[in-house]
Amino acid sequence: MMAKVRKQIYLDARQDTLLKRIAQQTGVSEAEIIRQALDQHLSAVHAPSPNLAAWQAEKAFIAQHKQRPALPGGRDWQRADLYER
Repeated sequence: MMAKVRKQIYLDARQDTLLKRIAQQTGVSEAEIIRQALDQHLSAVHAPSPNLAAWQAEKAFIAQHKQRPALPGGRDWQRADLYER
């Protein structure tokens, strides 16, 4: 038997009622039903893979801006300009 880690969760009243009903009807503990539901859900969830092309484009953009000469008196852009891309 695998070691278990204790977790505390909050359910709304509807979830609690359904969980208790299913546990009673199936003779399975509420905790086991929650574990099974988690296993089922987590097997269908896949972490998104990073978009390496977007990251390369961002790095090129940063490198391009780093090479711009310094302007006397400050910068030639506003913060809002960064969000236009």
